[in-house]
Amino acid sequence: MDLDLKGKIAVVTGSSRGIGRSIALGLGEEGCHVSLCARGEEALLATEKEVRALDVETLATSADLTGAEGINQVIQATLDKWGRIDILVNNVGGSKWTAFEDVSDEEWLDIFDWNMFAAVRATRAALPSMKAQGSGSIITISSIFGRESGGPATYNATKAAEISMGKTLAKELAKTGIRVNTVAPGSVIFPGGNWQKRLDADPEGINKFVEQEIPCGRFGTPEEIANVVVFLSSNRASWVTGACINVDGCQSRSLI
Repeated sequence: MDLDLKGKIAVVTGSSRGIGRSIALGLGEEGCHVSLCARGEEALLATEKEVRALDVETLATSADLTGAEGINQVIQATLDKWGRIDILVNNVGGSKWTAFEDVSDEEWLDIFDWNMFAAVRATRAALPSMKAQGSGSIITISSIFGRESGGPATYNATKAAEISMGKTLAKELAKTGIRVNTVAPGSVIFPGGNWQKRLDADPEGINKFVEQEIPCGRFGTPEEIANVVVFLSSNRASWVTGACINVDGCQSRSLI
């Protein structure tokens, strides 16, 4: 299937490793020019080199994406280079495993900056360009734990907020030609990621978790998340907006 993405301009936040890296590579394989960004410059440049090897143009911006300054730097650098943004993937984020009663106000705000507000700021910065051209696709990487319980309270709250924002914004932008969706991954494993670290530390316990919690019997891969994101980025998904799509090997127990 030709996704007709060749020459499109894509911004992928948090794209130095894991899911973000695979999304950047997936979009590059379809011919998108990709703007990558993350805090860690070494890993970011290594990923940029991989994407550029796909014979597309790239831009790598090392920035702190938890604040408005870093987000605006990335978006402006992208516009300076290519003059437009066709696809925005809000992937940057993470969690801290802290018991609810021990979470300070500062930590709550940090987690919201890391997840929800990073997506808010990047979306807000990219919208003027998309509105001017009358088209665009915005995809935020949430989690199945934005749809049901699981993980620490701070992570759940921010991931639920991302899904809510995606639906509301999709309705607001429906007549502008801009589509907004969220993707909710289940447990995904990759080198250096949290699940790999936990598997290395407790293989018996983590294998038991997989057996009990993931009907397909294995962790997901970043490439499997990327495949769905790349499709949603394309006009082949022209009638998909305001959706939250699970990519989880049937791990989720939610009916919605």
